[in-house]
Amino acid sequence: MKDVLKYTLGCILALLIVGVIVFFSFVGMVAGMATMGKSTGSVESGSVLHIQLDGTLNEREAPANPFASFMGGEQGNSLSLEQLKTALRVAADNDKIVGVYLEGGGLQADFACMQELRKALLDFKKSGKFIVSYADQYAQSSYYLGSVADRVLLNPEGLLDWHGIASQPIFFKEVLDKLGVKVQVFKVGTYKSAVEPFINTEMSPANREQVTSYIHSIWDTVVADVAKSRKLTAAQLNTLADDYAALQPATWYAEKHLVDSICYIDGTRQVLRRLAKTSELHLAEPADVAALDSPADHSDKVAIYYAAGDIVDEASPRDMLSGGDQIVGSKVVDDLDRLAADEDVKAVVLRINSGGGSAYASEQMWRAIQLLKQKKPVVVSMSGMAASGGYYMSCGANYVFADATTITGSIGIFGMVPDASSLLTSKIGVHFDMVKTNKSADFGTMARGFNAEEGAAMQAMVERGYKLFISRVAAGRKMTTARVDSIGQGRVWTGQQALGLGLVDKIGTLEDAVAYAARLAKLKDYSQAAYPEPASWMETFMQQAKGDSYLERKARLALGEFYAPLGILPQLNNGHYLQARIPYAPNLK
Repeated sequence: MKDVLKYTLGCILALLIVGVIVFFSFVGMVAGMATMGKSTGSVESGSVLHIQLDGTLNEREAPANPFASFMGGEQGNSLSLEQLKTALRVAADNDKIVGVYLEGGGLQADFACMQELRKALLDFKKSGKFIVSYADQYAQSSYYLGSVADRVLLNPEGLLDWHGIASQPIFFKEVLDKLGVKVQVFKVGTYKSAVEPFINTEMSPANREQVTSYIHSIWDTVVADVAKSRKLTAAQLNTLADDYAALQPATWYAEKHLVDSICYIDGTRQVLRRLAKTSELHLAEPADVAALDSPADHSDKVAIYYAAGDIVDEASPRDMLSGGDQIVGSKVVDDLDRLAADEDVKAVVLRINSGGGSAYASEQMWRAIQLLKQKKPVVVSMSGMAASGGYYMSCGANYVFADATTITGSIGIFGMVPDASSLLTSKIGVHFDMVKTNKSADFGTMARGFNAEEGAAMQAMVERGYKLFISRVAAGRKMTTARVDSIGQGRVWTGQQALGLGLVDKIGTLEDAVAYAARLAKLKDYSQAAYPEPASWMETFMQQAKGDSYLERKARLALGEFYAPLGILPQLNNGHYLQARIPYAPNLK
């Protein structure tokens, strides 16, 4: 019997040892895969910088995901705005780079990020080097960028999408009614439309008014930029957008001067070889060119702190495949406290890309920014969105930059509490009973909706949150609270509109914000440092391991664009009642 026990224990121990060895071998293999293909920083003389305008354009480079091939296919192409701008800046000054080749495709990006990349391309052209753009199919986004090129080329069987902008909110009221779920809403702000998908079946007149206003403002900027590059008028471009451009033959685009020539890829290579003055074409990838950068190394630094995603009180595990950035209030507070104490950091630029989220976390970060501002200048650079909670963070800075197409404003607060008692009792058959010591002991229970007294208390809390929000804006922007309220009420503005209202100080890029922060700090020589450090693939993996994201991943894949707005409800039912956010996604198409 003892021998059997010893044998059994020995087998178990051996299996454990083998399991540990296999695990660490697998981790080592994956780590090796993660480092494969990393930039060598080597570029041949006469090279052309090759930028593929396909995939998703993000602010920063995402960590390599060696698990993608094991967990459901290839990882989508992710472009880094930070890396692309660095590569273009290096290429403009590096003698080995003779030009840029833009390859159009189905780029997904917000308009502000595209504006910043377009500005970087225009700055590159000042070097006197060429830009050629070619595509089998131009999405409207990739054409917006490709239109800066000296030569815009298109496949003879290709298409070019040029259709304008549409916003298509999604409404869930009827399906929630069928499920027996009622969303109890408490809000301040005529234009605070984040609650509408759950209580309406169409846009309210106020929401329709604001969306109409800001999408026209964005489109006017896009049209003006393309018109200048293609030597067309805004009226001509709007007429072309009304003519179902994506359905036209390739020759039509040339006739309308949207492109310069029709050719296949071999013809494009001939053009590139001729312009590069070489018989052998060398294409250099952005990562390799960016790796040639030799940034200044000074003890005095301007810190660029990136804050992107949903504003939350606490971090939640994120799916390694689908990602999803978060601005975790407590982490940002700690990070800004460290930047305040860092004597080498003389100024801080907050690069914000957020439609908001938790009002509590927004207030905590506002406080941290005020403490940081007491020690060194703080400048905000708004990216695609800096609205609601994102604007809450921004309003107290020394100076605020925005892109013309930035979505901002949305100064307002709301609370939403799902009431699923009908679903549980009438449809599923779950019943509740209750004993309690005090009348509010069962506040927020799933067994029933709010009564009148509880509803009044919730509305009062929301109104207090709104008053605090507009007081923060009034102090930061040097306005009266009455003035802030008149342009607040939850209304969304573009950066260009916000400039005229005094909500931002200047239209400009991240680079403009850094230069201004250095000037406020009275720096002539300085280096830049980006914070926080991007998470590695292993950190992302370990964070995911803390919680099972399998169901979340499946839900995201099944629901598609419906996933994000419906994902708000579980957060609200966990006590995160006060929200400062725009509609989860503007759904601009």
